[in-house]
Amino acid sequence: MLKAPLNTKRASPTRWFNRLYTVVYAVAIFALVYRHCCNLINSPSFTTIFLLVADLVLAFLWVAWQPFFLNPVHREVFPENLPQVAKESDYPRLDVFVCTADPFKEPPVGVLNTVLSLLAYDYPTEKLSVYLSDDGGSQLTLFAFMETAKFAKHWLPYCKKYNIMDRSPEVYFENDLSLFPETNEIQTMYENMKATIKDVMDRGTVDIDQINDERAIKALRKWTNEFTRHQHPTVIEVLLKNDEDKDVTGHYMPNLFYVAREKNKATPHHFKAGAINALLRVSAKLTNAPIFLILDCDMYSNDPKTPLRMLCHFLDPNVDPKLAFVQFPQRFYNINNNDTYCTEHVLENQICSVGMDGLDGMSFMGTNAFFKRDALLGKPNEPQGIWNEPNDSEDGLALAHHVADCSYEDNTKWGSEIGFRYGTLVEDAYTSFRIQCLGWKSVVCKPTRAAFLGNMPVALHDFLSQARRWYMGLLQIALCKFSPLTFGMKYMNPLQAMCCAYIDFRAFWSIPIIIYAFLPQLALLNSSVIFPKVSDPWFSLYAFLFLAAYGKSLLDYVVAGSTFRKWWSYQRMWLIFGCSTYLFSFFDWLVTTLGMSTFEFNVTSKVLDTELNKRYQQGVFTFGVDSPLFVSISIVAIVNLFAFLVGIKQILSNGRFEELFGQLFISGFGVVNGWPIYEGMVLRSDKGKMPAKTTLKSVCGALIIYWLFSSTC
Repeated sequence: MLKAPLNTKRASPTRWFNRLYTVVYAVAIFALVYRHCCNLINSPSFTTIFLLVADLVLAFLWVAWQPFFLNPVHREVFPENLPQVAKESDYPRLDVFVCTADPFKEPPVGVLNTVLSLLAYDYPTEKLSVYLSDDGGSQLTLFAFMETAKFAKHWLPYCKKYNIMDRSPEVYFENDLSLFPETNEIQTMYENMKATIKDVMDRGTVDIDQINDERAIKALRKWTNEFTRHQHPTVIEVLLKNDEDKDVTGHYMPNLFYVAREKNKATPHHFKAGAINALLRVSAKLTNAPIFLILDCDMYSNDPKTPLRMLCHFLDPNVDPKLAFVQFPQRFYNINNNDTYCTEHVLENQICSVGMDGLDGMSFMGTNAFFKRDALLGKPNEPQGIWNEPNDSEDGLALAHHVADCSYEDNTKWGSEIGFRYGTLVEDAYTSFRIQCLGWKSVVCKPTRAAFLGNMPVALHDFLSQARRWYMGLLQIALCKFSPLTFGMKYMNPLQAMCCAYIDFRAFWSIPIIIYAFLPQLALLNSSVIFPKVSDPWFSLYAFLFLAAYGKSLLDYVVAGSTFRKWWSYQRMWLIFGCSTYLFSFFDWLVTTLGMSTFEFNVTSKVLDTELNKRYQQGVFTFGVDSPLFVSISIVAIVNLFAFLVGIKQILSNGRFEELFGQLFISGFGVVNGWPIYEGMVLRSDKGKMPAKTTLKSVCGALIIYWLFSSTC
């Protein structure tokens, strides 16, 4: 028996308040639905139908949201107690998968900082292997990591000698003021490496004639004129090998592999899910670690002891054998003080995660998770065989090439029952959902110091486009045969299935948001009354539902350690999402389902724009491009502004305050939330303003919608 625990778990004391709130608010929702039904029976109209639909969808999403709050748990780990369980020599091998796809959107210098921070983990080097998946198949990326391997032989011993915490060189040299005897020399090496890589990137090609290393020349010559990102053979290069390569102090290095799986235009490659599955097979032939970490290429390690925190769960003698993965939260270093675009994901990282942790485990977030390899092979205690090799006695590297062939998965269970599942753009949430339906579980590890730090888009259009892809992919899960409302309810904890349903059906928020963004306002423009008078008892119900919902949301943010300003940004972005991203993801799902279009996975650019970043840090919205996403939110902003002004005029001239207050309040609320849009359309002259073309389209769109509504009325 352990003298001291490796980890502890405690239930959140807020769960009792959350449960009471759920009961009270549910009663209010039933009362509202009852009123709608009475109105529909007594005075049926399009208005009563639309309001009923809006509130029924709101009720469904609210119900799906509540399980997150019923049993939240908080965990703590104690890596200092690991020696009671195992010696370092007994630690399990660890494979790390880092995926990149485009050297121009994901600059190699940023990716190599991530890789260096991982190679420098406080973990036995003979048990650590890092795999870089280059799904763009770029010669530039391989060259950059050949240079990285050289620099790593100096960087790793430097970090461990002085116990450096920031093991991403870029972060260290920017933030750490401590100087050691070798600091200037190491920094000069790093800057020279960056300059060499930048020169190659600027030229767009590698000049092989200037390279002296025969091994490097042989690898780089694999790129021929016929070699493209969509059509090329498998390339696997061993950049560092821990039983051969030593650092400058004579110690062996961790493994570092470069992997570009075979691509063929005639064969589906399944984007990131396909890349990870190829890595799973390649790594099984080269190192076959029982645990692997999946990490985004821009999410560097911020704590060299993170693997030890993970072991506090996997090596615990009392660990549940069904534990599939340990998820660390996503945290970002470039979020401004107000989190203008709500990219910090407080709900997902602070609220949803601990809520699902108390219900057998949260969904995989696409990065920052340590997986048990067996969890991707079948049910707990029943892992399936995954290989169909012609000859297991072949050389490991040759077998690795074989399993990375694009035809390898033909007539196998890869992507359906084994590995990361195909069929959606959000392979992360879908795969974790499918393995949890098999009985696997997960836990959340939230150390005080962030285990990983990444960056998020600082241009509004980039973030909305990225989110549009997410929610379209989630709809693919929500509306398929493996929907959490059907398949999930049957094979997993029902409350956990409801949490998954909320995540997958989030695009449905667009239905009530669009209805409430237009219907009360257009009715106000036509002097129609659709809500109870202020003196009517039913008005109190509406007021309670609004204030309780927003008050509870603010309280959740405060309890999660966030601020009022960040909460305001969240609820404002929720409305913007409802009028743009959520709405367009519906159309994307529809045209894809009908076979009218194929939605491609587009890599979000990680290139830093200094002027754009400056505006973001000041909390200023960046529009700058003509986009349908901006047209839709601008139309809503214009309609709400006109309705609010007309409503004020009607109240001043006719004194109909009690009758029109509900609609006037909603219009005013829309105006307050839409202020950054009005600024972008009228008050700004910088490059981030709303394009005049977008503003003109929006005004025309608003007039057409008003004309259609007036004609219908």
